[in-house]
Amino acid sequence: MKNMNLYSRGDKIFVWINMVLIALFTISTLYPFIYIAAVSFSEGSAATAGKVVITPIGFTLAAYERVLSEPLFWSSYKNTFIYTFGGTFISLLIIIPGAYALSRPQLYGRRFWNLMVAFTMWFNAGLIPFFLNMRDLGLMDSYFGLIIGFAVNAFNIILLRNFFEAIPTSFEEAARMDGANEFQVLRKVYVPLSKPALATIVLFCMVARWNGFFWAMVLLKDEGKIPLQVYLQQVIAELSDDEEFGNSLLESLYSFETVTAAIMVCSIIPVLIFYPFIQKYFNKGILLGGVKE
Repeated sequence: MKNMNLYSRGDKIFVWINMVLIALFTISTLYPFIYIAAVSFSEGSAATAGKVVITPIGFTLAAYERVLSEPLFWSSYKNTFIYTFGGTFISLLIIIPGAYALSRPQLYGRRFWNLMVAFTMWFNAGLIPFFLNMRDLGLMDSYFGLIIGFAVNAFNIILLRNFFEAIPTSFEEAARMDGANEFQVLRKVYVPLSKPALATIVLFCMVARWNGFFWAMVLLKDEGKIPLQVYLQQVIAELSDDEEFGNSLLESLYSFETVTAAIMVCSIIPVLIFYPFIQKYFNKGILLGGVKE
């Protein structure tokens, strides 16, 4: 931070107000995560009574022992990884060539195709027609259906298309002079220069897949194929109606709140581990090591 003595009185007040607002925003963003973690490590009675604020009360791992002992938890965790990484991979296979084609000035009807892609961002057939379409195509209750049915997002295509359009044509011209075709230009020129945009799209796709709940709940009937978010919903619904579980709470160290909090913590951990490896690309320039026009 620069020497505050160089600022006027008004500038100093402005800087301090900004710092306070940023601190408050940071606290408000982090507190839900801190609270959920504290509840998951607390005794069930303390969590149910609402005594947990920041730190765990009566530290215990009983909720995690209950969660990790469930076979369905591990199968749903595995399914979430399949949907997340498999879905993101398929999405990239479609988004990258699609964005590259839409960025080409020589594409016949380029304005029309770009308009059609953007049109889908505001208008679609609706929930019921989409469900009927998935049913008629035989994509219900399958890994492939959930992956391919949500593989393309118009916003991601437009984002990457704009990024491709910003790359100087001198890179492509140099590759053409070396005899590169369209696929080689995409693979050796545009993709390597687009790491910041690709990292952003990968994060968008992975977060959307990881948090996918509604359509997974609607399309999947086999419990062996449900993702973690659907499993969490089922746990909340089933445990609240489970008399045996309710009676066991009288003699246990966990409760509804601590068990659900433990599942949420387990679902957040992979995202927290993966995000730092993607985040470093966000602040990089568009062209790394490129020439100036």
